[in-house]
Amino acid sequence: MFKPKAIYYEKNILDYPLGKELMEKYKDVPKVEIENHNNIEEMRKKSNKEFIDMKRNLIIGVRKTHKFVENHKTSDYLVPYTSSGCTASCMYCYLVCNYNKCSYLRLFVNREQMLDKIIKTAEKSEKELTFEIGSNSDLVLENSITGNLVWTIENFKDTKKGKLTFPTKFDMVDDILPLNHKGKVTVRMSVNPDYIINRVEFGTSRLDNRIEAINKLSEAGYKVGILIAPVIMVENWKDLYLELIKILDSKLSKKVKKEAFFEIIFMTYSYVHTKINEEAFPNAINLYNKEIMRGGGRGKYRYKEEYKKDGELFLREQMNKYFPNNKIEYIV
Repeated sequence: MFKPKAIYYEKNILDYPLGKELMEKYKDVPKVEIENHNNIEEMRKKSNKEFIDMKRNLIIGVRKTHKFVENHKTSDYLVPYTSSGCTASCMYCYLVCNYNKCSYLRLFVNREQMLDKIIKTAEKSEKELTFEIGSNSDLVLENSITGNLVWTIENFKDTKKGKLTFPTKFDMVDDILPLNHKGKVTVRMSVNPDYIINRVEFGTSRLDNRIEAINKLSEAGYKVGILIAPVIMVENWKDLYLELIKILDSKLSKKVKKEAFFEIIFMTYSYVHTKINEEAFPNAINLYNKEIMRGGGRGKYRYKEEYKKDGELFLREQMNKYFPNNKIEYIV
């Protein structure tokens, strides 16, 4: 269970029930009042080597941005929701790239306002819409602190239209298993080889625990997706990902193997990641490989096209062999 080293909070969180609840929950934790959760000068000035220590803080504020972004993968919209950032420290996290060192966990207490906009947008639409509510955070992790995922499902289940989806790297799903979600929620579990999880995805759940969570969620009636993501071309990566696919084949339940869909995403890296990781994780593996990566704009690196095409061909062949009846929504 995450216990913050300090709470940084906006004063107006006390105007919301969840804000009061969190302040009471962490009444013994040192607190610092801030003007804006988006601009904490003390944090921005910290050195890269203090990255992990920064993750021990918890920021609580009111979300001011509610713009929905069109999406064309497993949802219709990416929706700013109840949190941003995470307590884990995945070395490739895109939030680190977008917000420099500000990928620490931020909680937003105006959940009623955010869910109300989702519901109204869904009900006004002529077609059934799916909303991605976990693109900026991990809601299973967040739920262990706020209970927001349980609250969201319970307050969304009786709506006339709309569906919700979110990804996770955590196995703490027991709180949502007994809920009557009415088939309106899709949970997508991100998986990687143990080698990658242990050396790159610091602070996340182990592979076996993630697979167990997938089976539980499916048994509870949730639609389940599996993200093989991000695919990282370390040495012997094909052997690692083939072993991952074999493990999934052997340990996923019959129900999951009958109903689940897959998404496959190759890693995008950046100059910012490199600089932070060199100081924050000096003994970790280097994810940047100039021989097989190219510039992707704005300081980002992607795998060169010939390597990515080879990787996609390999993964499609293995997935067709071990999961011939499961749809791959996309490979990017």
